[in-house]
Amino acid sequence: MAFNLRTIRLVVPALLLVAASAGAQQKSTRPAAPPPPPRPVRAPLGMIDGTVTDTNLVPIPMADVTVLRTTARVATDNRGRFQLRGVPAGQYLIIVRRLGYRPLSGIIDVPQGDTIRLAYQLDRVAQTLGAVTITEQRHSMRLMEFDLRAKAGVGEFITQADIDKRASIQLSDILKFSKTMSITNDNTSGHLVALSRREGGSLVGAGAGYCPMQIMLDGVPLPSGFPMELLPSPRDVAGVEIYSGPATVPSQFGGHDKRCGMVLVWTKDGY
Repeated sequence: MAFNLRTIRLVVPALLLVAASAGAQQKSTRPAAPPPPPRPVRAPLGMIDGTVTDTNLVPIPMADVTVLRTTARVATDNRGRFQLRGVPAGQYLIIVRRLGYRPLSGIIDVPQGDTIRLAYQLDRVAQTLGAVTITEQRHSMRLMEFDLRAKAGVGEFITQADIDKRASIQLSDILKFSKTMSITNDNTSGHLVALSRREGGSLVGAGAGYCPMQIMLDGVPLPSGFPMELLPSPRDVAGVEIYSGPATVPSQFGGHDKRCGMVLVWTKDGY
């Protein structure tokens, strides 16, 4: 076939157009590059600054300060001061304790990007323990007493095996199966609270009453109407014992408010 100059001028641009179109199609069939992984979102943080003294305002050094459901735990310095940085903003239970003093607990709100300032005064109690305290022995003794009370058959007991079987994220989800108490949403505070079934512990309905049970964590009394969501995670709990009324509460816990019954929560390492 003979080509003249005019034919070549027409054919060459057409071939270039076809080649460009084929290249575009080939390029469009290539898989798109995966998007970059999202940057982790850091929770807003706050800081806790506080002091621990006795009732005469004398600083207490080496007092243990623990914020539950966080890794925040510190001991006070020689001036009774403590500081916890980088605590995720939110509501927590804080426990302050020192050997020879009555422990305290409180509910705190850690602000976002700000500092909450706290002051605690501990009451001195009679020293009944020796100079040396071994944590492991104390832990074993607590669980031994737990087992003895469970064998006595007074009260309702939830063991670590029971907790592991439920595989729940919140301890309150496990306690909802209790026959002794009712886990109820308090419309006033918006929190879950533990009410005694025996003492008219309901918020609505015929004969309704508000009888919040006394919650104890490792022997430390928690505030009345304590938000059950702030309890330790089930994976940290060794056992729970529940008593419906004052007549069934063990005598060693008789000094606390037991009118509506009592819930004793024992952790694996002891706060």
